Amino acid sequence: MGNVKVEQEIKNSNDGKGILITNDAIEQISNLLKSQIDKKALRVGVRSGGCSGMSYTMDFILSDEIKADDKVYEYSLDSDQSFQVVCDPKSLLYIYGMQLDFSKELIGGGFNFVNPNASQTCGCGSSFAV
Repeated sequence: MGNVKVEQEIKNSNDGKGILITNDAIEQISNLLKSQIDKKALRVGVRSGGCSGMSYTMDFILSDEIKADDKVYEYSLDSDQSFQVVCDPKSLLYIYGMQLDFSKELIGGGFNFVNPNASQTCGCGSSFAV
């Protein structure tokens, strides 16, 4: 029974992480970071626009681009593959509890966002409304 509870905590963000990232996505982000010169963190956020009103943003940033009011989360599969995910406070209001996944499928593959705060999502999966 204890193991079931741990599984639920990992999936529903009770572990204290505002942005959940699956192991497949962690592995893909880690691999992408290896090709980035001096960029050590992934900034995740939202901006106005897209089919449904708001769209997700993701970009690798330098360590000195992390602002004092940013929320910073640490992710790793092992000690060799750790990285930071950074989110500004305004974006975090819209994506807290979001799960970032990565699919290797030929059709519909890539990064996928599952946002519990979204009242509506678009077909492309990169835009939402609250």
